[in-house]
Amino acid sequence: MEKRGFDNKKYLEMQSAKILDRIKMFGDKLYLEFGGKLFDDYHAERVLPGFEPDSKIKMLSQLKDKAEILIVINANDIEKNKQRSDLGITYDLDVLRLVDIFKEKDFYVGSVVLTRFASQPSAVAFQKRLEMRGIKVYRHYPIEGYPSEVEKIVSDEGYGKNEYVVTTRPLVVVTAPGPGSGKMATCLSQLYHENKRGVKAGYAKYETFPVWNLPLNHPVNVAYEAATADLNDMNMIDPFHMEAYDTMAVNYNRDVEIFPVLSAMLNKVLGYSPYKSPTDMGVNMAGYCIIDEEVVSKASKQEIIRRYYSALVDARKGLVSKETISKIEILMQRMNVSINDRAVVQAALEKEALTGGPCCAMQLNDGQIVTGKTGKLLGASSAVLLNALKVLGNIDDSVDLLDSKIIEPIQKLKVNHMGSANPRLHTDEVLISLAVSEATDSTAKLAMDQLSKLKGAQFHSSVVLSSVDERTLKKLGVNITCEPRRKNERPL
Repeated sequence: MEKRGFDNKKYLEMQSAKILDRIKMFGDKLYLEFGGKLFDDYHAERVLPGFEPDSKIKMLSQLKDKAEILIVINANDIEKNKQRSDLGITYDLDVLRLVDIFKEKDFYVGSVVLTRFASQPSAVAFQKRLEMRGIKVYRHYPIEGYPSEVEKIVSDEGYGKNEYVVTTRPLVVVTAPGPGSGKMATCLSQLYHENKRGVKAGYAKYETFPVWNLPLNHPVNVAYEAATADLNDMNMIDPFHMEAYDTMAVNYNRDVEIFPVLSAMLNKVLGYSPYKSPTDMGVNMAGYCIIDEEVVSKASKQEIIRRYYSALVDARKGLVSKETISKIEILMQRMNVSINDRAVVQAALEKEALTGGPCCAMQLNDGQIVTGKTGKLLGASSAVLLNALKVLGNIDDSVDLLDSKIIEPIQKLKVNHMGSANPRLHTDEVLISLAVSEATDSTAKLAMDQLSKLKGAQFHSSVVLSSVDERTLKKLGVNITCEPRRKNERPL
């Protein structure tokens, strides 16, 4: 298993206690804007080894009896069919997914808010769809002059026009499918309405990154910049925090830029501003739970290199600009890292040069590097996966984990009946075949028993991976990169 650099148990305890303290600070109710991913936070898992992808939802589970979920979606995003690139689904479908997941975990989903609602046909249809499922829906409208014209915004002509969202619990977790959904505006609108009703409500923000009490150039924070290079986010020292407390704290540009306006809004709504800096608004305790600085720094530097390769592939697909690549290159220079610091890169390329075809390399958690080449029966990723399982299980390299008698019928099925042009087995097909063999083959069972040891392994392909192989390896917890070229293309 990979080395731990983060104490997840301590994090769950400290984070839930911090949120409870913030509720008490205001009295009756806290609107907590949740940035980033509530589920499947694999970025945090990669840069903070020991952090569990579902840590946030586990933490909220400790507050379940006090919390309700409010999901926000921008009506314009519904109309434009905006997609979550990581899941490949539209924002409206992700809202339905979130509702289902929350309910499965026994959370109370209070309602959905349609922000910037202007009678968009798709938004109207989506509201009906939600209501048919018994979900309450509220509409918040575009406000002219937002966010600069504070007097107009915090008035009956601004927030006052929005529908008041009825909430019943002291902690209202405000989340959304993605950025730009209107979470902060929804929270502030609710403060306006709660204040008019005599309810003592407050606002706080929960973002895991950047980690406010780590240095600006700490690899964890630089890895966050690399992850958001396409969004024009930039970490910076919080000047308001420095002025108020003479203490350095790290925030990102959008929060720093909006803080004067936000502070003025809070002052207008509550009669005072409870925060002296954007960092004050946050409740993130992740920085206090790092237990091995070396492990975390090394993991974060690897993440920066992975983000660089990801940007190269995305640029090839036309999904990001060359400026995104340039930004990450600058971050790599700041951290004094290069692709040469990722051992699997050179191993995969050297193997390709020897064999003349696509190859892959995987570095196991003990540092061993295993390679795999493209053959008649298996793709390179499938080959390296089986080779890694052999090494982990101390299985002799001469042993075939899958007999050709098993592989060939699957190839015939793929080509003759399912129209596939590629007869080689993908990683998911290899694992299914291995699982079937496990019932009668003790060696196959031994190999299957090693799968959990792949979590945290590093992987590189000399060509762009198929979506099937990429998805399978990620599910196994393998950290992947690949060259930005297709099979039979020359190296760039």
